[in-house]
Amino acid sequence: MTSVTRPLALVTGVGRTVGIGAGIARRLAESGWDIALTCWTPYDLRMEWGVEQGATEAVLGELAERGAAAMAVEADLAETETPARVFDAVRERFGRPVTALVMAHCESVDSGLLDTTVESFDRHFAVNARASWLLIREYGQRFTGPAGGRIVALTSDHTVGNLPYGASKGALDRITLAAARELAHLGVTANVINPGPVDTGWMTAEQKEQLAGLTPLGRLGTPRDTAHLVDFLCSTEGQWINGQLLMSNGGLA
Repeated sequence: MTSVTRPLALVTGVGRTVGIGAGIARRLAESGWDIALTCWTPYDLRMEWGVEQGATEAVLGELAERGAAAMAVEADLAETETPARVFDAVRERFGRPVTALVMAHCESVDSGLLDTTVESFDRHFAVNARASWLLIREYGQRFTGPAGGRIVALTSDHTVGNLPYGASKGALDRITLAAARELAHLGVTANVINPGPVDTGWMTAEQKEQLAGLTPLGRLGTPRDTAHLVDFLCSTEGQWINGQLLMSNGGLA
């Protein structure tokens, strides 16, 4: 397919080559999609894993090898004007609307009921909930069809010891699932995926062993596992799955 005939996906939160977002982008590129990415280097900089130098360029190179036209936008999703700016940049680059919006971005800093700060709480909701709503709103206002639009969000049910993350992801779920009804007139489906614990380099050896032991197959999830489901939901064959929160976690107990 030429780039003009390929559908266009916007995948948010692609900061590292080992992340879920990068895995999703690769899989969609293999299925014939052009890809726009967002990343936010300052987030990785303040996390324990740090910035992966050259990650964006590496992912873009891999997408090109898979036949996709691709671009990346540095995007601070804590800022209210960022979602519109991202869609503007994507439209300027590709000259056509986004067909699939895949939200893999997040703010995730551990803290509990008693030690979460107001600043941290607000930042989690700004990135995980408010930005997701604004991204969906921009998508819905700009979507021109044809029918077959897709929205997929990644969530989590982790709340104990991770209060602002879990609470804001719960809000993300409701916002995304509302789109299944409110954007139905556009021919858009909207679903949420809970991938369970995925090995993207943040776990200790002890955590890996413990979490793998909670699944029947005795292993952790991989970005590719999640990517396969996203790819299916974005396909023509996946159009009848709509308004669902899907557990894709290997049977995690």
